[in-house]
Amino acid sequence: MADDSERRRRWLDYYTGKRIGHQWMQLNLLGALPARRVPEVGPALGLVTAMLDNAGYEVTTLDLGPPDFERPTRPHIAMNLLELDAGALAGFDAILCCETLEHLPWEAAPGVLRGFAASGARHLVVSVPYEGFQFFLQLYLNRFGVESLSQFKKLRFRRDFAPDADPRGHQWEIGYRGRSVARWESTLAAAGWRIRQRRFTSPCRSIFHVCENAT
Repeated sequence: MADDSERRRRWLDYYTGKRIGHQWMQLNLLGALPARRVPEVGPALGLVTAMLDNAGYEVTTLDLGPPDFERPTRPHIAMNLLELDAGALAGFDAILCCETLEHLPWEAAPGVLRGFAASGARHLVVSVPYEGFQFFLQLYLNRFGVESLSQFKKLRFRRDFAPDADPRGHQWEIGYRGRSVARWESTLAAAGWRIRQRRFTSPCRSIFHVCENAT
């Protein structure tokens, strides 16, 4: 485990202003569901774990190896999603799986989603990166100065996604050729999930789905 200075550096590098709204969205969507016991798949450096814990959820983390953080101390399942045991997720109300599935081969995602459904969890909150056509503009102005932020993504549907050379990196993202929103939503449905809500995070980040188990 990293020392305190290294941990602070990693947190500041990872939980940027652009990303932090993504963590908030996870709890916002989960908070509208009748869920108390939640497995968090791919907890990263533990911010959402801490938020869930302090919000009163019974959260269990799941990742390939041990947690990459010391606090909060929560039950943990060390498991390869490519070898998902649905029984290990039995008894949970809703599964939280955000910014994780894109690290697996595209062909493996349906099997993982079917495994989630087979666990018996009533709901799934899932997100993956979204690179489709989108525009974001933010402007803040007062008498002391002005700050602005803009992002514009276009025409990526014409291009194939180039998988990260690091096998732990992104292997696909929604919005590139062959990876449309419609195809992703068909994948969710075919795996046994009925889509109840679609949301996007900004600035230009991810696509979220709140799903109900249809199996």
